[in-house]
Amino acid sequence: MESSSQPPSDSRRRAPDEPRTDPTRAGAPAGGGSPGGTGHAGPTGHARTHTRRHRAGTRHRAGLAPPAVLNLAGTAPAPPRPGVRRAVVSGGLLDLAAGNRAEEEDLAGATAEAHDPRRVPDRRRRLTLAGLALTAVLSAVMLVATLVNWAPDGPPPRDLTPAERERLTTMRVTNYRELRAGLHVTAGAGATRTDLLGWVDWARGLAYLDVGGPGAGASRGLAQATPTVLVIRPDPTAVPTPAMPPLVPPADGWRLPADPDLAPLLGLIFALAADRPDPADRWTGRWVGREQLDGEPVDVLEVVTRNAVVPASRTPGAGTPDTATPTRYWLDRAGRLRRVLADVTGIGPVTVALNRADRPTLRPVEALGGRSGLPRALTPAERDRWRRMPSRLRTVGGATATLTMPVSAATNLRGSGWLSWTSGSAYLAVTDLDTDARRTLVRHHGRQVTRIDGSGSARPPLPPPAAGWRAGPHRTQAVDPLVAAALRAAQHPDPRGGTERVRGDSLGGTSVDVVQVDTGRGPLRYWVDRSGMLRRLELPTRSGAWAQLDLTPGRVPRLTPPRKR
Repeated sequence: MESSSQPPSDSRRRAPDEPRTDPTRAGAPAGGGSPGGTGHAGPTGHARTHTRRHRAGTRHRAGLAPPAVLNLAGTAPAPPRPGVRRAVVSGGLLDLAAGNRAEEEDLAGATAEAHDPRRVPDRRRRLTLAGLALTAVLSAVMLVATLVNWAPDGPPPRDLTPAERERLTTMRVTNYRELRAGLHVTAGAGATRTDLLGWVDWARGLAYLDVGGPGAGASRGLAQATPTVLVIRPDPTAVPTPAMPPLVPPADGWRLPADPDLAPLLGLIFALAADRPDPADRWTGRWVGREQLDGEPVDVLEVVTRNAVVPASRTPGAGTPDTATPTRYWLDRAGRLRRVLADVTGIGPVTVALNRADRPTLRPVEALGGRSGLPRALTPAERDRWRRMPSRLRTVGGATATLTMPVSAATNLRGSGWLSWTSGSAYLAVTDLDTDARRTLVRHHGRQVTRIDGSGSARPPLPPPAAGWRAGPHRTQAVDPLVAAALRAAQHPDPRGGTERVRGDSLGGTSVDVVQVDTGRGPLRYWVDRSGMLRRLELPTRSGAWAQLDLTPGRVPRLTPPRKR
């Protein structure tokens, strides 16, 4: 029996996403659901069964017809209803061998979209944003760098306070009492700049420096100086960049410089110390600022002194700079000097930086007299060796002699030869380093001194020439007092004048006593070993440097003059 409450199959309520399809199924005649083509359904029960079959054949779990790729239906699904967007399942998702049609369509259209005029403004917009971001980053970096290096303006310059003036008056005494300090001196600028690196001992009046920089010239190498004497050890092969000199200076190669360019710089260095305070009214100037040096606050004081700065206890060399121009001093709260900036005539700006923590003990070279020592009277054993020295020299007979004599800036003599205490004769070949190394033969016999100018090797020829000897003044006559004193040492047991032991020393691995005798012509030093043998004789030259005559005892050739026929 047919129920009247059941709606007909073609008027059922469709799902929202169910497509509107023809009531006829695929494979049925176009005219209807029966082979007769009437287009009407059969009985009600038969129509309901047919409708259920129709639904089962046209729907899957999502309520849509299965895709054609599954071959579940005999014909392709009906086209979607116009105006309704249908979900598409790509066949590539179900068939791994097939491609993704939607993706292939997107890739195929990518080239066409790249030429789309709408993408050009997008590209320009991205470039503009990138440029703005880069500009912002650079601005931030510059701002941070400026803030790090920026310092607020300090107070303006003002007159010196009484406390600051007091620090200036005691500054040089503080340097003198602290004895030593490291130095870094920069003189001039550019291609004429000279750098000096080393130490100064204000208490003993000694500076030891390495000279470098593009403007060093012939002074490049090592230098040692007292307030009155400067000696250098030239090294033309040294690199322009200066370095700290060796603590133990070389023993040989020292000479007086021909160029006095370093004298003003040394005068400025030695003028920074004195053994008594300056007058309070000597310093006039102003306070110009405050800085940090080596982590400590310092005051920058600009002053003008009435006279040149001269140590109160000694007279510096002629190169002491004129300090009439303003000079700046960097002083800490304790009155210790850290830096000096001065304008030296003929050189330009000169900066002296002091390292108060670098304070080694300095040893002067022999050209400056060697170590000062502690002079004292001779002990009985030392006096006994001193008295036996003449007989000891006559017993040995003679010695090989080596001469080193810095006479003046234009005369630096070197020589070698022999001394005979038995005959009282000496025969030397002397060379002047500043006159193209010309050689002069010098003979001493008794009180007569003769010479022959010429050329040849450093050692004198043997036998001595028989003719050509001349007496009289000569540029090498500065060696005569030293050679004569060496010959007299074998004749007088006790030279006149005060005698004292200056210090103990070592020469060629042999321990010696340095005995100084004050003569009418100046001090004379004898280096005597523990056996009573004379090893060296020293005396100062007119330049203030010390000359040495080293003696090696042994057999010597016959040095008596040829007999007259």
